[in-house]
Amino acid sequence: MAMLDGWTLCPQCGNQLTRGDNVVECPACGFFLYAHSAATASALPEDEGGRVLLARRAHEPFRGLWDLVGGFLAEGEHPADGARREVREETGVELELGRFLGLWMGDYGGRATLNLVWLGRMRAGELVAADDVAELRWFAPDELPSPDKLAFDGLISDVLRAWRNEHA
Repeated sequence: MAMLDGWTLCPQCGNQLTRGDNVVECPACGFFLYAHSAATASALPEDEGGRVLLARRAHEPFRGLWDLVGGFLAEGEHPADGARREVREETGVELELGRFLGLWMGDYGGRATLNLVWLGRMRAGELVAADDVAELRWFAPDELPSPDKLAFDGLISDVLRAWRNEHA
C-alpha cells in the first residue's frame, strides 16, 4: 500500500481531501501531505574475522528470512543515531558506527523505503536477539545466505553484494 492510499478525509477537520500527483490536500482547512519514502537506518556490523552480522526476521513481512540489523527512523531522528538505536534494540549491544556503505531504495509491504546502511563494529557484550529479531548470526563473505533466504526481494542481496565487493 502506498503512503496515501486510502486517505479520503482530512485528519484535521474531517472534510473530503482532493488528490494531486503524490499529494492530498484539504480545500477547507489547507492541510496537505506529500507522499514520501520512509527512511530506514541499518548497519552491517563486522567482526575481526571479516564476518558480517545478520538478523533473522521474527515477524512479517519476510518472517524467517535474513535481514540487516536496523529499522525505521523515528521522526526527526538523525540516521546515524537511528542505526545505533536499532542495533542496540535488536542485539542488546552498542555499535561503533563505521563508514557509510550506501543507500538503496526498497519496498516494505507496498510502502517505498529509503534505506541507509553503515558498516560498524560491535562493542563488548553478549549478543541477544531481541525486539523483532528471532536469531542473530555471523556470516563470512563466502558463507552468506542464498538470495532466496534473504528478505526484501533483492534489497538485502544488493547491500551484501556491495559489502562483499569491498572485501574481494
